[in-house]
Amino acid sequence: MRSSRTGRFALGATVLAVPLALALLGPLFTGDPGPRATSFTFGHGHWLGTDFVGRDVWQQVLHGGRPVVVTALAATALCYLVALPVGLLGALTHRRWLEELLMRPLDVLLAVPSLLLILLVASVFTPGPVGLALLVALVNVPDAARIVRAAAAEAAARPAVEALRMQGETWWRMAVGYVSRSMLRTLVADVGTRLTGVLYLVATAAFLGVGVAPDAADWAVMVDRNRIGLFVQPYAVVVPALLIVALTMGTNLLFDAALDDDRTRASARGTRLRNTTTRFPRSRAGSDVRP
Repeated sequence: MRSSRTGRFALGATVLAVPLALALLGPLFTGDPGPRATSFTFGHGHWLGTDFVGRDVWQQVLHGGRPVVVTALAATALCYLVALPVGLLGALTHRRWLEELLMRPLDVLLAVPSLLLILLVASVFTPGPVGLALLVALVNVPDAARIVRAAAAEAAARPAVEALRMQGETWWRMAVGYVSRSMLRTLVADVGTRLTGVLYLVATAAFLGVGVAPDAADWAVMVDRNRIGLFVQPYAVVVPALLIVALTMGTNLLFDAALDDDRTRASARGTRLRNTTTRFPRSRAGSDVRP
């Protein structure tokens, strides 16, 4: 069982390492772009061929990952920066009006499809990379806040929180010191799933031309602009598409392996506790032994 978890973790790390290394370190190893060649051709130093305007595909791949990864990570961080305090406050407050004020506007946003909301805002304003990160974070806040609130409400209903409240502990200590730690596993599972969804939204928005220039060095833009030459020069489409898929798959595999390892440790602790209870079924005070 342990070897299976280790293998899954190693597989996830390997799958994720390739696109992540290309995204973060790729721009450091690119040279001068050089003159443009004929569109969708091979040879003449272009070992992955050229794209729709004659640029070297390999150089575009090295440059195109960083916008996707940085925007996705920034959007996920911004999402939880808002969702965590809103969800915790909604779960731990005893004021019903405050909970309604926090959660009901998020329900309205949750009713609108995420991609549709991004396209509606983009039709009025022209967002750059920062604007795209803010938009993707905004559409993910309602769902993330509801998950945080549900997990925090379950932890807040435990006697330990009531004991902390009776002792006069501050809201910050209860929220961060106990409730946040109690729902850590739920948060880790949600981060893995949400990061994958954010990557999908960022790539889809870039594919549709939201937040990036039409000829930007971006993996999603490469898939969109080069698809007209898919059967002539497939590398310009297949390579960036596979890198996006590897990014999402590797993220899921890593988080699944981490959660499975945590679940196994919890199960082992429970087994040891049951074995101890079985070995000593009753206390000395409750024994039937007579002098």
